[in-house]
Parts: sequence; structure tokens; C-alpha cells
Amino acid sequence: MDEKWNVFVEADVVFMHRSWTGHGIYEASLAPVAGGGSRIASAVVEADGKRYRSMGDEYDRLMMELVISAIVLGEPAADLRAGLVELTARASGKSDLPSGVVEHSALGLRSGS
Repeated sequence: MDEKWNVFVEADVVFMHRSWTGHGIYEASLAPVAGGGSRIASAVVEADGKRYRSMGDEYDRLMMELVISAIVLGEPAADLRAGLVELTARASGKSDLPSGVVEHSALGLRSGS
């Protein structure tokens, strides 16, 4: 099943929920940056293993940034995608994963197996 997200902002917090379960997985608190814009000041990840099985802090950081960059902001985020492919390859024990293992579409973000 595709990993699709519902993303919304309330005040200065970005909420990322799985679209098919409605479960909140990531929350990122934003802080203003001098000269305009925002940065992620802090973030939390769902810890209940029944709702979300984390692949580790680095994976969660990359996935959260990729959802924000690629889906919400429409940026190419090639470096984030490459990092996610590398982590997925490491976790699977395979070094020959195709470059398209992480794909982006207007509908969501999908991590291949």
C-alpha cells in the first residue's frame, strides 16, 4: 500500500498523519528564521508500535523532511530521497536497490520494498 500522508499546520506545528488510518505519525514545531521562512525547531514521532513501526531516528528525520519538502513545498529534494534510499538499502541488507525505490507523486510518497 502506498504511504500517503495528510499534512496540515496549526499555529506553528506541522502535523503528518497516515491518510488511510488517520494516525498522527510526525509533528514538527517550526521557528522563524531571520530573513523570512521557518525551520524545524523540534519534532516528535509516534512511539506506539501498534500505530507505527519506526525504522530509526535517521529514517524518521529523513521521511519527515521529505514529506514536507517534496509533497508540501513541491521541492525536488533529491538529496533527501537519496538518503532515504541509502537507509532503506542498509536496513534491507541489499546494496543493489534501484534508484526509483523512493518515488514521489502528487498523491503521496511511496517507499518501495
